Amino acid sequence: MRAPCPRRRPGTPSSPRLAPLTCAALLACHPALHAQTQQVAAVQTVTVVGTTPLGDKSVPLDQVPANLQAADAAQMRALQSLNLPDFMGAQLPSVTINQTQGNPYQMTLNYRGFSASPLLGLPQGLSVYLDGVRMNEPFGDVVNWDLIPQQALSDMTLLPGSNPLFGLNTLGGALVLRSKSGDTDPGGEVEVQGGSFGRRSVDLSYGRKLGEHGHLFGAFSGFDEDGWRDFSPSRVRQFFLKGGERQADQRWDLSLAHGDSTLVGNGLTPESMLAVDRRQIFTRPDETRHQATLLTLNASRLLGGGLTLSGTAYLRRLNAHTLNGDLNDDYDGVDNLNTGVENRTRTTDRSLGLTLQLSQTRGAHQLSLGAAWDQAHNTFAQTSAEGLLDATRGVVPTEDAQVDAQIRGSQRTASVYASDLITLSPALHLTLSGRYNHTRVRTTDVGRADLGLDTNLDGQGTYAKFNPAAGLTWQIRPALTAFGGFSQGNRAPSPIELGCSDPANPCVLPNALQSDPPLKQVVARTLEAGLRGWLDQDLQWSASAYRTDNHDDLLFISNGHAAGYFTNVGTTRRQGLELSLSQDADAFDWRLAYSLLDATFRHGACLLSDANSSAGSSDACPGEGEIAVRPGDRMAGLPRHSLKLTANVHLRPGWTVGAQFSAYSSQRVQGNENGQQQPDGVDFFGSGHVGGYALLDLTTNVALGHGVEVFAKVANVFDRRYATGGSLAQNPFDSHGQLLPPDQWHNAQFAAPGAPRAVWLGLRWRFDGPPT
Repeated sequence: MRAPCPRRRPGTPSSPRLAPLTCAALLACHPALHAQTQQVAAVQTVTVVGTTPLGDKSVPLDQVPANLQAADAAQMRALQSLNLPDFMGAQLPSVTINQTQGNPYQMTLNYRGFSASPLLGLPQGLSVYLDGVRMNEPFGDVVNWDLIPQQALSDMTLLPGSNPLFGLNTLGGALVLRSKSGDTDPGGEVEVQGGSFGRRSVDLSYGRKLGEHGHLFGAFSGFDEDGWRDFSPSRVRQFFLKGGERQADQRWDLSLAHGDSTLVGNGLTPESMLAVDRRQIFTRPDETRHQATLLTLNASRLLGGGLTLSGTAYLRRLNAHTLNGDLNDDYDGVDNLNTGVENRTRTTDRSLGLTLQLSQTRGAHQLSLGAAWDQAHNTFAQTSAEGLLDATRGVVPTEDAQVDAQIRGSQRTASVYASDLITLSPALHLTLSGRYNHTRVRTTDVGRADLGLDTNLDGQGTYAKFNPAAGLTWQIRPALTAFGGFSQGNRAPSPIELGCSDPANPCVLPNALQSDPPLKQVVARTLEAGLRGWLDQDLQWSASAYRTDNHDDLLFISNGHAAGYFTNVGTTRRQGLELSLSQDADAFDWRLAYSLLDATFRHGACLLSDANSSAGSSDACPGEGEIAVRPGDRMAGLPRHSLKLTANVHLRPGWTVGAQFSAYSSQRVQGNENGQQQPDGVDFFGSGHVGGYALLDLTTNVALGHGVEVFAKVANVFDRRYATGGSLAQNPFDSHGQLLPPDQWHNAQFAAPGAPRAVWLGLRWRFDGPPT
């Protein structure tokens, strides 16, 4: 007799994991069924995730040799997350968030010590794909979260390790996103929300099937917020449209995504100023404007004999403008009245690419062979205009803008890849894969050639690498699987890194480039092993350990504010442990996750940190402003411990109350990588660390009938004061933000303050869809 499937209330979150997607798969994991035949155990082999860039090669849970994590649109909606970093930071193990810019759409996402961030200067180590298109920007490998249409996302998968199949920048993992379609997500939805910080938003979507085989889906999102800090408004507009046809032997879809945003992120502020008023900012404005359009064509066709041909082609255009008001480094307090400088940049990216893949299942083998070609052209210009800092520390230009740099850049990457999933026995599976990348990066100094600027930004580099991977899974019994594997990935320097790699000519990121000594590509190698299984029909657990070594790691060495340069610093290591336990039941579901991260330098290095009390005191690094980093020193910006607990109580049909608790240990700030910062209260302020913290969020969702729901969220319930990161730098202001004479400037610790308690309330209406 078959037991009934566990029920899930519509719209409530399940654990963000790779779980069997059918009732039969859950039954196969029940201890009472362990003695049943292999036929029952084999029911678990259900397609759950794509493991190639095109997502067409699907692998069941117990054949994946890594601790994958997945979530769908319902789970993201239930947590009432604003965007992907917000959701992943609250829910997924080994994911932490740095709010360095102080803007909800400019968060830095860290996973296992690797970053996906919109901020130039951070070492990017995660690749992000949307419907087979790499979303890392070509100019600096950054990820602009404001340009990813969350309302249109169907599901996400976070693949750990240096998976070579996902190409460049996959050093620590790959985030794979898939959009909705009209046939899989029919019906309409209207959502409005408002509350704290002047936030107001509207989301619209509608999908339907067209005829027998066609489908159409569209989504629009509008977001406006005044911000909780001074002078920090944001505006985001996202549009997505997708249509296509799906038949038994072929499918195709064409999608158009457009984003238009204006984000103000006023960055780090001295802790002395935050102690007086946490809303204070350092200098302003710090504005980023984006306009981006992405056109994507996906298609596949069965060719016979079990052979499938799939392809993705895309065109992408990005216009980015930044406006940064900064303190004038040349201000001397006597002769120079220009206390500020207004830096502007203009960046354009034009990229296109094509990926083709052949897949076939033949006997014990699931084979894939693919080839990819991506090309990007960039232009970059930077200007500066001296001016005055007004009473709000905003820069008012008093002189005409001067062109400081103007370049053209290009990137071209050609790749071939292959993978094979080999069934050695019904319980034992071997995965072999590899990818060869050939990348050429070039920069041309247009400013020197056409404008006579005193710059030297011409440069080029060619980088080639074959990256292999191998993994093994062993289903010891239906409710217990062991896995392990090795993988390697690489990252080639981007045009901005090639153009900003001279210590003698530091850059003002993202606003300047200088000369370009050669840089080496980064090569990452990952080892991972773990166990996962079921303790009961609805109680799942997992445990995994990993180690990733980055060889010739590429870091931005800062002078404490915006200036610095890129350089290779030898080997760095990220290793750690992930533990999770979760349960889904009718009345209550919960997930508990713990992560340990040990991120360290493995080679000695001399880093620039003028504001560190130990600068210049080491025999190994005697240069002015240098600190000596030793093997074993911890990397900055990464907490060692994190704990996350999410729970949902279903009080009655249609009413759910949820809680999300997260706790993080302390972390070193940028500039204290050697751990030797010592405050003296005279010339140096700050411990070199930001403290650990714990946060509680509460959510609720009530169905009123006829497709109408109300929902609410209280973030940071206990109004904790905390910081998600920091840096050592020179502070020219007193605690109230008044400019001091230059002889009173002092070295201090700056922090990225977390948002205070906030309350948001929303209304959602669903129509023309399947019953919920």
